[in-house]
Amino acid sequence: MQQPIPLTRDIVFVGGGHAHALVLRMWGMKPIPGVRLTLVSPDPTAAYSGMLPGHVAGHYPREALQIDLVKLARFAGARLVLGRATGIDRQARRVMVEGRPSLAYDLLSVDIGISSDMPALPGFAEHAVPAKPLDAFADRWGAFAAAPPANASVAVIGAGVAGVELALAAAQRLGQDARITLIEGGSALAAVGRGARAALLRHIARAGVTLIEGCPAAAVQAGGVRLVDGRLVGADFILGAAATRAQGWLADTGLALHDGFVIVDEYLRSVTDPAIFAAGDIAHLAHAPRPKAGVFAVREAPILLANLAAAVTGKGRLRPYHPQRDYLKLVSAGAGRAVADKWGLPLDGKWLWRWKDGIDRKFMARFDPLPAMPRPALPEPVAAGVAEELGRGKPMCGGCGAKVGRADLAAALAELPQPRRGDVIWGAGDDAAVLRHGTGTQVLTTDHVRAFTEDPWILARITAVHALGDIWSMGARPQAALVQVILPRMAPRLQSETLREIMAGAAEVFAAEGADVVGGHTSLGAELTLGYTVTGLCDGAPVTQSGARPGDLLILTKPVGTGVILAAEMALAAPGAAVAQALRSMSRPQGAAAAVLAPVAHAMTDVTGFGLAGHLLGMLDASGLAATLDLAAMPILPGAEDLSASGHGSTLLPANRQSMSRMLLTESPRADLLFDPQTAGGLLAAVPEGQAADVLARLADLGEGAAIIGGLEEGKPFITVEG
Repeated sequence: MQQPIPLTRDIVFVGGGHAHALVLRMWGMKPIPGVRLTLVSPDPTAAYSGMLPGHVAGHYPREALQIDLVKLARFAGARLVLGRATGIDRQARRVMVEGRPSLAYDLLSVDIGISSDMPALPGFAEHAVPAKPLDAFADRWGAFAAAPPANASVAVIGAGVAGVELALAAAQRLGQDARITLIEGGSALAAVGRGARAALLRHIARAGVTLIEGCPAAAVQAGGVRLVDGRLVGADFILGAAATRAQGWLADTGLALHDGFVIVDEYLRSVTDPAIFAAGDIAHLAHAPRPKAGVFAVREAPILLANLAAAVTGKGRLRPYHPQRDYLKLVSAGAGRAVADKWGLPLDGKWLWRWKDGIDRKFMARFDPLPAMPRPALPEPVAAGVAEELGRGKPMCGGCGAKVGRADLAAALAELPQPRRGDVIWGAGDDAAVLRHGTGTQVLTTDHVRAFTEDPWILARITAVHALGDIWSMGARPQAALVQVILPRMAPRLQSETLREIMAGAAEVFAAEGADVVGGHTSLGAELTLGYTVTGLCDGAPVTQSGARPGDLLILTKPVGTGVILAAEMALAAPGAAVAQALRSMSRPQGAAAAVLAPVAHAMTDVTGFGLAGHLLGMLDASGLAATLDLAAMPILPGAEDLSASGHGSTLLPANRQSMSRMLLTESPRADLLFDPQTAGGLLAAVPEGQAADVLARLADLGEGAAIIGGLEEGKPFITVEG
């Protein structure tokens, strides 16, 4: 039997720029075995610059210009670290990432966005919006353009190609009553050919845009831009497009820089450090300086991939990158027109816009949909039922979506003998075992998950929150944790680095809750699996599932939907923003919420693998009550209901739906989320009706999006779903 190929080298990409996006796509189609690829990005998506003017003008919705880095990383087999890089320790070969442990690398590539902010211009930071970073600008513009004031006015500082494109796009979006002003300290469009410049100046005049040349901005203030001659250009929205600045942290890396940009040689390697590459706008080509333009990033991608492959394998020669001397510039001119600039040709017209639109859409089509890669075929012959167990091609989910169904688990637990020790008060059946401990009680639980993310730090944090759920739900104070880790086979250094990230994530969560990590166990296996055994202390009796009373209201502290989002993410179908929101929700500890709920709750449980319906039925069975749920009140993670409606679901979903025999509901995508297995889900508490409003208000003060989702009544354990 062929052994899995161990991981031996780390390549870290900092930034999701165009060159990196294309390299990730190519890598996914032909990966290099043994390499752990990591992408560091503060956002789950990256904006494509070529379509930004069209978005500003209203031609494209926001999602049309977003490259989904979550899908792209999954396709490439890369781990995505959602964080902002803040530095490089070249001697230790580590990338510093805000708010989390540093990342080790063997090779590093930088393709981060640049900024067009103007810190030297007084008032700019307070009153203006730089055109780059693109995502931040698109957010601000979208909010403004959705509800502009009457006779809206926009001032654009900088009348180069970018400034002119955005001014003409703003004029088209806001209409003829808007006042758009372009401010340029020198000559407008100085970097384009004579014919193209003349054509674009005609479009500026046609659109009614005011062009001020030879008079720089002196300051930005609320309501306008003050020029050096004292004039005030009034504006409701002020946009900066006159500067290109690199991120400041690069200055502390010791790398050779040119105006803040990383100087690279013909192989796209830093001239200072051969282990570091750079591409796109952040790179300065020492051998062939060129202006900042997306066309160079696109052409650099295959060269960057080839050179990273040669460096990480030690095979093959590095390939030089020779940028073209001149390139076609298609400049958006508003009103469905564009101007071409190459070899001095003054081409102008709607057909150029259609050509540009086609080029831009073709580029984005490389990422949505991503190429369908063939699955490895099953060997022949195989035992009957193998294909069915593999889900007919659907991969097994991670997190709590990989656990055994409630009915199968209950059948197995029914065979356990009753506890014989006198200090065991509660055995299997509740959220945690309960042991006598001095004058109080100790609760004991264990939870393990199959990895659902390639980022071991975030996995460790979420799994810790998940394991602590059983402690919190019983009203206990977390005490101690043992860590159990199964690592895939990898080189000793990678093992050490992975364990370092896991332990850092675990220790941070447990320490914040007053618990200590006191040991554990590690082993190597087929895939990453992580779990904790956790103890907690109660001064009095624990909160169990059996104390609920008729008339209690049900409070849920977290939205549901993690199972369907994680399942869709594995299938390259979940929007990156939805995945990022799910990860944030799963990472949120519930200790403070438990402290509010435990003193008043008659019964409590955490919502995990068996879904909301399954865990509620457990409470109803233990308490001998029925429940009515308000489906419309159930909080849901963004994107979860749409993914459910599209047919996505966890591999545990069918087993969880077996509980429908004790439920009355109208089936719908929203109703399906009642059975969605949750990883690190919320607390579900039965609270006296008279105290529910106060509890909900206190939870809201903690930032919890808790909701009252139903109530309990006399009757056999049964759930009626309304809404």
